[in-house]
Amino acid sequence: MKYTKAIALMVAAGLSLTACDDFLERPIEDNYNTDNFYQNDAQLYQAVNPIYNSPWYDFQRGFFKVGEVMAGNYYWGSSPYLTLTVNSTDEDLVNMSASLWSVNAYCNTQIKNIDEKSGPACTEKAKLASKGECLTLKALAYFYLVRSFGGVPIIHDNSGMIAGNSYNDVYRAKPENVYDYIVKTLEQAIEWLPESASAGRIDKYCAEGLLAKVYLTKAGLSGTLDKNDLQKAVDYAKDVKDNSGRELMENYSDIFRLANNACPESLIAWRWTAEGNHWTRQNTLQSDLAPSGFDEMGATWGGWNGPSVDLIKAFEEDPLSKDRVNVDARRKATLMMAGDVYDYFWTDRAHTFSLGGFEICDFYFNTDEATLASRDKLTGGGTFQSSTGAQEVKHLVGDNADHIAGIGYPMQRMASSLATHILRLADVYLILAEAQALIDGGTTTNADALDAFNKVHNRSCTWKEETSITWDMIWKERRLELACEGDRWYDFVRLSYYNLDKAIAELKDQERGSYYGLSDAYKTWFTSGYETWDLSQAGLNSIKLTNVTKSMFTLPFPDTDLAMNPHLSEEPVDVDINQFNY
Repeated sequence: MKYTKAIALMVAAGLSLTACDDFLERPIEDNYNTDNFYQNDAQLYQAVNPIYNSPWYDFQRGFFKVGEVMAGNYYWGSSPYLTLTVNSTDEDLVNMSASLWSVNAYCNTQIKNIDEKSGPACTEKAKLASKGECLTLKALAYFYLVRSFGGVPIIHDNSGMIAGNSYNDVYRAKPENVYDYIVKTLEQAIEWLPESASAGRIDKYCAEGLLAKVYLTKAGLSGTLDKNDLQKAVDYAKDVKDNSGRELMENYSDIFRLANNACPESLIAWRWTAEGNHWTRQNTLQSDLAPSGFDEMGATWGGWNGPSVDLIKAFEEDPLSKDRVNVDARRKATLMMAGDVYDYFWTDRAHTFSLGGFEICDFYFNTDEATLASRDKLTGGGTFQSSTGAQEVKHLVGDNADHIAGIGYPMQRMASSLATHILRLADVYLILAEAQALIDGGTTTNADALDAFNKVHNRSCTWKEETSITWDMIWKERRLELACEGDRWYDFVRLSYYNLDKAIAELKDQERGSYYGLSDAYKTWFTSGYETWDLSQAGLNSIKLTNVTKSMFTLPFPDTDLAMNPHLSEEPVDVDINQFNY
């Protein structure tokens, strides 16, 4: 399995370390090795920095396809993720598995190096803090693994397994063992981490927020909700809410701008950089999600897919209408639809758009030579690419000038520095609300839960102070708040643990199809100065899932992993996690 390959990668980690206070500075030029590095506190933090980006790189596409396409939030053509028919040879699945095991190997190796190679100038505080960061990211990797594949091996010490020649003979642990291991890992991280850290780094409350999410998920693993686990989810989430000093960003769309990569709302993120020798340290999601021609680098191809019809309807919008309802500010920050104007994309070219800022129909259909010349001939090519009526917004930076304005240096081909937020404060607030609602039987009037829910909902919607909230309200709120952030499928996995029928019913009820005739209609609308509107020739090609089974909530192990370790095809076994210590 790929967790063995990552050891070799870790040996060279000292050659690509970034500065401790800023993930985006250029790499240090000196060629350190593991024997002469780790000599002071700064180097301890530098050693951890790569784990915030490089080993996660090959997970990016699987992260989105599993988290959003499988969940029915995103339309991706004929993708097997759309139809829940992913097989063990799928390239994105292979890369996803390799990436997650690489994270585990990086973390294990750095912890070992910090323990064994730290010089006398290293303080105990820095050693514990840097190890705590590793443990949190290791726990995050296992959290993805167990929710994706079910029972997985517990690889606590890569170098020890390699030395003992046992790396290809390890058995899968039962999911409950894996969850217990994640809890143990995070509890140790919380003990070691400081209460506050430099912007963008993981602190105690970041780990607590992740542990709250783990407890909410594992609460239903047995098939019946465990109220003790739910209460722990509430307690950890409430501690983050009350004592971390963090607050929600005032403007929802600001969370996803480069200038706010390390905003207080971002608890855990992949912190990418496109500067310098960037490969595997960069965010490539703009290439997969942005329309062709969206930036000067010539490497965007995501416009032919788009946020799903079902997600658009969840936001109460209709692609067959020229009018935007805009009852929820999160919609425009997530789904780009005809007529929407964006003042944060193509800011250097805003004057060339007829509506005063980037607008998708103007981008696709404007053929005025002077206008195109002022845009460096960037164009969408004359066709509205998405057949769902919406394009992605989150994970997009814009053009090169937007990148420079946001972070101070250029983007590169298939490379931006936009952080990918994995755990946000709003998520923790909704964890608190959901866990409390489940404790209270599905509806709660608990003051803390209400306050958490209202803060999230009312940031983006017309103010309404709810005095009672239901599980269904929170479930919908999670979808709208976290849409297209790689999380929704794991909500369904969590639900399937204890209410499989409900999870299946919702997936089967989703509209996973697309429209025909949109492009011609939108083009007429644009060329008439946004006056003539005729969608009589447009309609919906409906796609519904008809066969959803329990087995579909677990992804298959890649063939490459099965070839290296045949035990992965066997049933999980009980593993005593007390044998693992930090």
